[in-house]
Amino acid sequence: MDRTDDIDPQARDLYWMRHAMLLAHRAEAAGEVPVGAVVVRGDRVVGEGWNRPIGTHDPSAHAEIVALRAAAAADQNYRVLDTTLYVTLEPCVMCAGAIVHARVSRLVFGAYDPKAGAVSSVYDVIAAPRLNHRLLWRGGVLEDECAQLLRTFFRSRRG
Repeated sequence: MDRTDDIDPQARDLYWMRHAMLLAHRAEAAGEVPVGAVVVRGDRVVGEGWNRPIGTHDPSAHAEIVALRAAAAADQNYRVLDTTLYVTLEPCVMCAGAIVHARVSRLVFGAYDPKAGAVSSVYDVIAAPRLNHRLLWRGGVLEDECAQLLRTFFRSRRG
């Protein structure tokens, strides 16, 4: 894998979001909503996942949850400290809560979700002042590409 710790932060975000998009394509190939997520510490993947609720019969198997579970297992700790989570779609309430509880340091997402986004679109779970963990976040990284992947998927399902 290419080292990403020597490049500027915006280029690093693009690199890892492209990785998350590859994972989203895995979800799509399995008939799942195409969302991918990767947990990174420094320049190393510590967990990755893609949407799997249909195939696993698990409503909690969103890409972020799958990636967080893999990272926690790799770390042998339910906290995934000093990490950045990259995901192709703004997290929902469930995923935003898990991100806070896992103590992720930074969240980067692609497309905003005007129907269920829990970072800034509909809810503001990540920055809720009563929560005891704060994390940095950035939205809209490769937003058009991430949104197009979702639009294409849903069009094909309707058509």
